[in-house]
Amino acid sequence: MLLSNIDTLAENLEKQELESAATGATVSPQLYTQLLAIYLLQNDLCNAKYLWKRIPHSIKTSNAEIQNVWKVGQKMWQRDFPGIYEALNKQWSNDIAEIMQKLLEKTHQRAAHLVATAYSSLSVDALAAFTGLSVEQAIQQGIDAGWQVDRETNIIKPCRPVNNTVQVVSCEDQISKLTDFVSFLEN
Repeated sequence: MLLSNIDTLAENLEKQELESAATGATVSPQLYTQLLAIYLLQNDLCNAKYLWKRIPHSIKTSNAEIQNVWKVGQKMWQRDFPGIYEALNKQWSNDIAEIMQKLLEKTHQRAAHLVATAYSSLSVDALAAFTGLSVEQAIQQGIDAGWQVDRETNIIKPCRPVNNTVQVVSCEDQISKLTDFVSFLEN
């Protein structure tokens, strides 16, 4: 599986699910597991939650791997970063191992970006817990990012990320997104 084509893979899995539902055929647990993992990788927690609700109870209870993927999703929903790392620390099948590894990497990146955006300083231990890294790895990550590290007090002072891109969204796009959201809520 190529992670560069993750959007195409997600579309194909969604089509397979819809076609199976239309013909009355059962959907394989593997399809549900892959699609759930992809939604988590895309940080599409709403679709992940609704997919979980669509999955038949028999598949949820008989497939330990899909339960483990959903535990990751629950921790992501709660924004429990240490819990996410703990839930990701599993032996995954070949079907989703690459996706889950990429999810771990993206979670590390998101956590580091959040720290850089939200904190003016924090302890090395807090950074390590938040990023899921060891203390030494967290210090090294801070140094690599150009953050100030005070080893005597074990305090890291992150630098705010430079945001050079200005997002311009047209009124039509905003109205379209709002319409899609309201229609989604009504259904």
